Amino acid sequence: MNPAEPRFLTLENAPIARRGFRPPQRDTGKRLRVNDQIRSSPVRLIGEGDEAVGVIATDEAKRRAREAGLDLVEVSPNGDPPVCKIMDYGKWKYAQQKKEQKAKSHAKKSELKGMRLRPNIDSHDLGLKVRKAREFLDDGDKVQFVMLFRGRQMAHRDLARNTMMGVFEDLEDVGKIEQAPKMMGRRMTMLLAPDKSGKESATRAAPKPTRDQVRAEQEALRAQAMARAENEAEDPADAAAAEAEDAT
Repeated sequence: MNPAEPRFLTLENAPIARRGFRPPQRDTGKRLRVNDQIRSSPVRLIGEGDEAVGVIATDEAKRRAREAGLDLVEVSPNGDPPVCKIMDYGKWKYAQQKKEQKAKSHAKKSELKGMRLRPNIDSHDLGLKVRKAREFLDDGDKVQFVMLFRGRQMAHRDLARNTMMGVFEDLEDVGKIEQAPKMMGRRMTMLLAPDKSGKESATRAAPKPTRDQVRAEQEALRAQAMARAENEAEDPADAAAAEAEDAT
């Protein structure tokens, strides 16, 4: 053989015997070692069908992967010995990327919503603010309530704090306090975060009555009404006696 001829062109020295067995490559995902990147020996081998092959030499595991047209992947490097699996690494990596993309698409990024309150806010406006804050919390967003004090309003900070806590009480089934009401200069702030467990516990605490319970309650009310009607009805004999007594 000509010494200048590259050795990897000869069949007997080819490092890739079958299609699918990949040469050493830099893994940018979970940094799993693949094929000739695996240096430890022996390894505990798991077959293509998830069957336990046992502890064998790494070279033998690589040979089996090549014969299957697949890859040898070190799935548990900290094992004793390390655990390797025969698989299609490209297909596995593609599936992992699809899972990550799907998880990212379903994960909603939480936003911080601001709600401004006045120290002398009336009940109607406060109810509208609470209703809007409930929508934000249901959507998974945090809500920061800000109350700005002007002039003599600073003297009513305790009343303003009670208003803030009243807002939380109206929203505690969907939110939790992440920052209690506190003063920052002339502003009082309170931060609520979504809390789905509050809604679930409230639902569990007040279960919907069953059909039998509703029917029993209706029958009890009907019986009470009939008893009340009987007590209010006057006996005819007693009425006649009363009339005779009045005539005398």
